[in-house]
Amino acid sequence: MRNECCSNVCEPRSFFTKDEKIEMLKEYKEALEKEAKGVAEEIKELEEAK
Repeated sequence: MRNECCSNVCEPRSFFTKDEKIEMLKEYKEALEKEAKGVAEEIKELEEAK
């Protein structure tokens, strides 16, 4: 989710709606799941290379 710019000075927002927080957390969870999958694949490859 990108921060919208309301003026000439773009600063990160400090307050988000509940819906925005939910969406950000879902995106974060998805990124963590992808990272965990990548870690599992790396472990598997390293174990097979022994």
